[in-house]
Amino acid sequence: MFVTKEDLKKLGFGNYQAYMLVKQGKALMVQKGYAYYASKGLGRVPVEVIEEILGTKLDFEELENNA
Repeated sequence: MFVTKEDLKKLGFGNYQAYMLVKQGKALMVQKGYAYYASKGLGRVPVEVIEEILGTKLDFEELENNA
């Protein structure tokens, strides 16, 4: 599953926080050897990468149930 800046904003992160999390996630994926994530136009990263950065699990089920 992938996550975008907009998904993170729905979870309660601010605009800049969400942007920076995706940016850090992309940099981490490039560091792990996935050159595809070096693309400037790409705006989504795997949820696991964001969870790794934050050090906690994200609860998307609650978000989907409230939608």
